[in-house]
Amino acid sequence: MPHVEGTLVQPMQAALDPAELSRYSRHIMLPEVGIEGQRKLKNARVILVGAGGLGTPAVMYLAAAGVGTLGIVDHDLVDESNLQRQVIHSSDSVGMLKTRSARISAARINPKIEVITHDLQLRAANARDVLAGYDIVIDGTDNFPTRYLVSDACVLLGKPNVYGSIQRFEGQASVFDARRGPCYRCLFPEPPPPGSVPSCSEAGVLGVLPGIVGLVQSTETIKLILGIGESLIGRLLLFDALEMRFREMKLRKDPDCPSCGNSPSVRELVDYEPCCANPPQGQPAATTDHDITPRELAEHLKLGRRFALVDVREDRELEICALPYTTQIPVGQLSHRIVELDREAETVVYCRSGVRSAAAANLLRGAGFRHVRNLEGGILAWIDDIDPTLAKY
Repeated sequence: MPHVEGTLVQPMQAALDPAELSRYSRHIMLPEVGIEGQRKLKNARVILVGAGGLGTPAVMYLAAAGVGTLGIVDHDLVDESNLQRQVIHSSDSVGMLKTRSARISAARINPKIEVITHDLQLRAANARDVLAGYDIVIDGTDNFPTRYLVSDACVLLGKPNVYGSIQRFEGQASVFDARRGPCYRCLFPEPPPPGSVPSCSEAGVLGVLPGIVGLVQSTETIKLILGIGESLIGRLLLFDALEMRFREMKLRKDPDCPSCGNSPSVRELVDYEPCCANPPQGQPAATTDHDITPRELAEHLKLGRRFALVDVREDRELEICALPYTTQIPVGQLSHRIVELDREAETVVYCRSGVRSAAAANLLRGAGFRHVRNLEGGILAWIDDIDPTLAKY
């Protein structure tokens, strides 16, 4: 729907019934909201891309606020490692589709709203169709391919993109709307090179952090629906949980932006998996001729073939799980500790999912190691295929 001065134009607004008047009375008492504003919330359609850490608080609070239609896009299953921060899910929902778990929780919070689930991975082929029926898009993704796809789709569809991202103890939030300000690509024109940015599953994240950033996204979404306050359009909010400090950066529309600039080069949606960093959680890195599968490695070891196993993860990751008889050198230290390894030995490098170890294997080959292979899918694949008694993360 079009925007006028920041508020959504909703031609047919359904009335509030007596139960809704009671449920939303604290909203209605606010002059900035009132009955008219609550009707706007009831008629709004918001889609969340991702039902994980950032999507968790957004679904819960937008449902409670009475946003009438919530769409949820996700194709992952609830994993036990999600429960430390994705509080919309519970131990009982482990193994369930995240969309279904989120829908059940949202219905418990507010049975008067409609939740539409899209049990799929957002791709160039389906993004327009999925996002087109909603007023506002909330980016709750945890990977760069989907983040750039969401940004490009929002620019092409003329929809606001309520952005958030988290890692370790820090978070960011903004509202990107190319009609009134910059888009995501004005800030980050191109995806980062493969392996340059660790995912939350590799770097870690404080469990409460996505709750804080996700609530900022929820607040901005409600303000956009109501047309009140000053939005984060043109501003990037930075949060440091360790320092408990918020900072702000001014953002400007880039006239040379490839997506929303004066001569945009992004005119159609494309998939960015080949050029972006880490795969989504639970998905292995792409394989190459230099890979070895967990089953192949296990069979070779069973037959007595000797390998130098090199774990390029961080110390804290080894405390969760590790393969026996392994030399551990974090990938960031590998270049100056390379002398600790035998160039002539048959070497297998591994990490969590195969991304960091692929980069490490290339580094070793460039340094003259002739017999180096990367463990396909990392230790997660080893756990799935060989030793399920090891803890996953």
